[in-house]
Amino acid sequence: IRVARTFPVIVEQDESGYFTVTCPVLSGCYSQGKTLKEAMENIKEAIELCLEELTEDEIPDTSNILVSQVVVS
Repeated sequence: IRVARTFPVIVEQDESGYFTVTCPVLSGCYSQGKTLKEAMENIKEAIELCLEELTEDEIPDTSNILVSQVVVS
């Protein structure tokens, strides 16, 4: 039985309109897509591939990660 896990991702849109998505807790885990939906589907696949390379003990615990934003003026 596979356990569902939640991973934080950072989404950026570049000058050409493509969306780049990175998973900061998994080294080298990133993807992109023409649309936000495509980019999110692609990063999910990239995360799954990264997890295949890790043992259970190497998978980062993301239960204590809070994703937020700060406004600075």
